[in-house]
Amino acid sequence: MTDPITLDIIQNALQATADEMFAVLRKTAMSSIIYEVLDMGTGITDAAGEIATSGAGIPSFVGVLDKAVKVIAAKFPLETLAEGDVFLTNDPFHGGVTHLNDLVLMMPVFAQGELIAWTANIAHNSDVGGLAPGSLSSNATEIYQEGLRLPAIRLIKAGEPIEAVFDILMANSRMPDVLRGDVWAAIAAVRIGARRLTELAGRYGVGVFRQAMAAFMDHGERIALAGLAAPPKGRFSMTEEQDDGSHLSVTVTISVSEFVVDLTGNPDQAASPMNTSRDGAMLNAQMVFKSLTDPQGPANAGSFRPVKVLTRKGSIFDPVEPAPFGFYYETEMRLHDLICRCLAQVMPERFGAGHFGSICGTFLGGIHPDTGRPYTIIEPQIGGWGGRPGQDGISATFSLGHGETYNCPAEVNEARNGLYVEQLALNMAEGGEGQFTGGRGIVMDYRIRAEKGFLTAGYTRSKFPAWGLKGGREGSPNLVEVIRPAGTERYAFVSELPLQKGDVVRVITGNGGGYGEPLARDPVLVARDVKDGFLTAERAAEVYGRKA
Repeated sequence: MTDPITLDIIQNALQATADEMFAVLRKTAMSSIIYEVLDMGTGITDAAGEIATSGAGIPSFVGVLDKAVKVIAAKFPLETLAEGDVFLTNDPFHGGVTHLNDLVLMMPVFAQGELIAWTANIAHNSDVGGLAPGSLSSNATEIYQEGLRLPAIRLIKAGEPIEAVFDILMANSRMPDVLRGDVWAAIAAVRIGARRLTELAGRYGVGVFRQAMAAFMDHGERIALAGLAAPPKGRFSMTEEQDDGSHLSVTVTISVSEFVVDLTGNPDQAASPMNTSRDGAMLNAQMVFKSLTDPQGPANAGSFRPVKVLTRKGSIFDPVEPAPFGFYYETEMRLHDLICRCLAQVMPERFGAGHFGSICGTFLGGIHPDTGRPYTIIEPQIGGWGGRPGQDGISATFSLGHGETYNCPAEVNEARNGLYVEQLALNMAEGGEGQFTGGRGIVMDYRIRAEKGFLTAGYTRSKFPAWGLKGGREGSPNLVEVIRPAGTERYAFVSELPLQKGDVVRVITGNGGGYGEPLARDPVLVARDVKDGFLTAERAAEVYGRKA
């Protein structure tokens, strides 16, 4: 048996390798959605595709990688793999998990002639074809309309690019030079990861390398089961109406050995691009489970062995072809938030009130007025989180499952994309009052400089804001406004809306829900809120029963 110090050194080296892959992708990509927003993830799996280290990047992206690798490993037998191979998928029906914009690249890693691991990454790419610039359209009714499908294919064979595949990729993008640069950045990342792992296995031996991976996964399972001992045991259910009038439901069963998420009672798959794959449903259950059992520790396949997800084929959480997936992330967000709300009924101290609950993906594009080149902004937005025991909610923070990202600096947007960013302020709307108030969303203005442009956006929680808890009030809605000389238009979902020079696109994200009865709020905090402009003296008297 190898000594535990050596095993720990190898595991830390795996984490460092995933972090280095992340840095390479960030520093070599061409799209601001990757190098500024960091809409990406990296990770390492064992030879069978089990996640060995949680890697870096968006949690809901890192959770995709093992699922994609398993599809590649099943499609390409070991004897067909060669050192230097790189594989690619983006299709949710073929290991892509999310939507067609997200390219997953994977590379088998060999040492002493044996397959020892896979390196992998995922990143959102600006345009892969389809109905609309940016490849997202709420008008899509089939996946064929959303862009180029890449069903788990080989991109590089034994170190040599397959040029026909690159030609097909570039011919289907409205921004081929940007796509080419981002794909090669992803290739560089998996290659540097493979090099580091080969060196690591060479230093300690293939047997010890594999033992370290297996031992850490077993450790992850032990930590998960220990964490599962604390929450209440039983069967908990929640049904929630959505903005479109549909109802989503979940039943969570917690025992000493399992965390079972039952989604079988949900609606049939949508004709709109609001579906998410079964793997997508699984990874959101995994994220909630991790936050409940071991929120601070690293994650690997062992960390999720107690998790089981039940779905119904042909439903919104397990669709069949040719279901569209463009705005999958809003449905995943609804699921993640629904599981949290379900468990907050019995564990309010662990979950707090609801947050703004949407990615609020905002897509702006057109022709750059200075360079004449096409541009597309892809901007997830920040909003307010719910109040929780002893603390007000956090303001202007990315949504659940979308951590490790940043808003794009105004200077970069203005230079790269040829528009003005005129405002980024806290949302001072009513909502989220409680003993501990919800955090504030934002108000952000983009002014169009080009003669013509377009807006695509998809926001949920526009009709039903963030939920309050233990008597706290609900938050405020997410929406996007287009301010024109003729007046202001309001939207939650819109695709390819024509914009003219001088139009202002105003993003408004919601405040989080309040926690606890407003009348229980500390008078000192009420006075502070009035002083800081978060509410008027009249509003303080109305909600908190006292005038500051």
